[in-house]
Amino acid sequence: MTPLVSILIPAYNAEALIGETIESALGQTWPNKEIIVVDDGSTDGTLAVARRFASQGVHVVSQSNQGAAAARNHAYALSKGEYIQWLDADDLLAADKISQQMNLAIEIQNRRTLLSACWGHFYFRKERARFRQNALWCDLSPKDWLCRKMGDGYFMQTATWLVSRELAQAAGPWDTTLLGDDDGEYFCRVLLASDGVRFVSASRVYYRETDSSRLSYVGRSVRKLEAHFRSMQLHIGYLRSLTDDEWTRKACLRYLQRYLFYFYGELPSIVRQMESLAVEMGGTLSPPHARWKYRWIQKLFGWNAAKRAQFFLPKVRATLARKWDKALYRRKPRGASPVPARSP
Repeated sequence: MTPLVSILIPAYNAEALIGETIESALGQTWPNKEIIVVDDGSTDGTLAVARRFASQGVHVVSQSNQGAAAARNHAYALSKGEYIQWLDADDLLAADKISQQMNLAIEIQNRRTLLSACWGHFYFRKERARFRQNALWCDLSPKDWLCRKMGDGYFMQTATWLVSRELAQAAGPWDTTLLGDDDGEYFCRVLLASDGVRFVSASRVYYRETDSSRLSYVGRSVRKLEAHFRSMQLHIGYLRSLTDDEWTRKACLRYLQRYLFYFYGELPSIVRQMESLAVEMGGTLSPPHARWKYRWIQKLFGWNAAKRAQFFLPKVRATLARKWDKALYRRKPRGASPVPARSP
């Protein structure tokens, strides 16, 4: 009654953070686990840090740099667990994260059920993580889950999921051609193969916010923007394959309208494709507007200037907040009593 759970960690240039991540994996109260780290050709000391845990049973391998999706596929190929826990090299699991989900998995005895959890975002001080409940934090059918995600702009962080090997095999490998949103696309396929999502409210994940965790990190890279649009096309196809009704089409239209901002003024060919998709689903897209606080820039200097400001200024604020949090984290005395995490 204690199935093996494989905790799979892809890593690239995560020397400063991966040790804490591996410790959170080792600290899981679920007794039957294996931990596999795949270093994706890091140029810093990531591999050396990971290998320090080999004596505690952590299996560490390296490969030439091929991207996170390829590293995840490699880790999965090496794994033997009946359940899979994906974990990025800078995120953390609460000690009972897996136990809470596995207790439910054993109770329901359905390998086609996908298990999710709460997640809170933080910079360096885990105890200051903010858990903000959204409409995906409940039991949902695959269709309802995707409609809420795409139509309303919600998401679940990668490590929240606990996936049976049966579901992972049905979904297939991670798509190595996607340069961004590969996790969103992958879990769409897992959802399609599932009987639905069961949300475990007592199970928690700590998601570390970095510059690369924001879509604006894609910047003006044509390759990354094109890859992201391909992921969007796949999302729409997956949802419509479940039920192509008015509700799903409206969710897809809201999805296109929300992300039109990132392509508008950058890639007119993709904008035209998005508009064609909208017409195909019986709708239209409106030209995007900058947020109200940036609209004066749009009026004075044009759309592209307002768009750059909307990307750049929040990034500056986040960078300053991250540096401040890091300074406080370093000043924290060893053995200090933690502050309880902020609840939803």
